[in-house]
Amino acid sequence: MIAKINRAIGERLASFLTKSPPNYQRLDNISLKDVASVLQPGDIILVEGDTRISTAIKYLTQSSWSHACLYISASGSPVSNPALLEADLVDGVRIVSLDHYAGFNLRICRPIGLDFSDKQKIIEFAKSKIGYKYDLKNIVDLVRYLVQKPMVPNRYRRAMISLGSGEPTKAICSTLIAESFQAINYPILPLIKQQKNMEGGMVKYYKRHFTHFTPRDFDVSPYFRVIKPTIEKGFDFRNLKWEDVDENEDTAGLNDS
Repeated sequence: MIAKINRAIGERLASFLTKSPPNYQRLDNISLKDVASVLQPGDIILVEGDTRISTAIKYLTQSSWSHACLYISASGSPVSNPALLEADLVDGVRIVSLDHYAGFNLRICRPIGLDFSDKQKIIEFAKSKIGYKYDLKNIVDLVRYLVQKPMVPNRYRRAMISLGSGEPTKAICSTLIAESFQAINYPILPLIKQQKNMEGGMVKYYKRHFTHFTPRDFDVSPYFRVIKPTIEKGFDFRNLKWEDVDENEDTAGLNDS
């Protein structure tokens, strides 16, 4: 009975937190077609969300990125193809198209040195979670941070976002992706310890628990390359044609053209 009540409360809160306040603004002007043209299987797409839960996550992680998706389709797939695997607050683990995030600021983070087999193992692991529900255990905490942002020292925030109940049929966007990469022992932000031995020194790597990862971690990880479509296409600033703008001219809609 209590479990049903908690689930009902969680679903109500999830509905509230996924509402988008007004005034979100996309800053870049890269088309989704250009984004799709550089994507490769295994890439991670970070999203600067505009929902209420995004506000809480961005505060806790001190980052622009509040959501993470795993690209599971073939390179250069159309933006309308189901290509992104994600854990959605309401619908759980699912696959959506790239154009689902049209109008949002995006970042591509690419793991380095993976062969075809490695990528397939990551993707298959993540796909095995399709249908799992989003872990709502942390919803109450996120609402608290949304309503009143407490003064929390940075060093304690990671401990406070050890999200989730640990149930095998529950998932959170960044923890699902982190678990998929750790399944092949690919590092994200490992704990590193220098140990001395008879031959001098040895570095040992330890995995953080996958529930400790947030979207921001893929951006700051030294093991992922940030991919920018404009640069990948061969950007040369000398080819830009600049125009003078009158100080009295309304330039608000220039990026929309």
